[in-house]
Amino acid sequence: MLIHPWDSSTDAEQARDFVAAQGFGHLLAAGRGRDVPVAVPTQYVLDGDQAVVLHLARPNPVWAAIQENPTVMLAVAGDWAFVPSAWKAVGSEDPAMGVPTTYYAAVQLTGQAQVIDDDAAKADLLRLQQSVLDPDGQWADPAEHGRVLSGIRGLRILVTEVRAKFKYGGNVDRAHRQAVADRLGARGAPGDAAARAQLLRRLDQPLPKA
Repeated sequence: MLIHPWDSSTDAEQARDFVAAQGFGHLLAAGRGRDVPVAVPTQYVLDGDQAVVLHLARPNPVWAAIQENPTVMLAVAGDWAFVPSAWKAVGSEDPAMGVPTTYYAAVQLTGQAQVIDDDAAKADLLRLQQSVLDPDGQWADPAEHGRVLSGIRGLRILVTEVRAKFKYGGNVDRAHRQAVADRLGARGAPGDAAARAQLLRRLDQPLPKA
């Protein structure tokens, strides 16, 4: 993914906070000698600062690819909104000459996959997921599901690289960013509020040097 300097994270916590908030992404396993990687949409939770955990059905084709090559990627994207041409114009600028774009956030986590097959370890992983996803719910301990555990495999990804992109007008001045933020607030389409929050976080970011 192309990341311009003005689209990089504003601080060390931004990428982690975004990944934690999204909770859903695509697991990519390249395997060996495959024409295309295996891509699996999946829910996940963070385990500390350097690991991601998830579980998938045992028949999932991703396991064969992981066995061939344990280096995997979890790709997460969201907080996106389309920005029409006219929104990119302020003052006397011609609205028709504005350049339309899409604002979005994307984080790619690369790491080493550790497959979890032990039932006790899988139950621990499920407890962690449940505690994050349903902290106030009434749910039975995963160990009580017994034979159901044999139908899944757990996965822990030990993250070795984080690539983050926050494309929210970092290449234009404050007036143009504010104009888009105002219009996102007025439009109120799905995703606009999240994109606007990301944009406001970067409102006073300095312009890139020429």
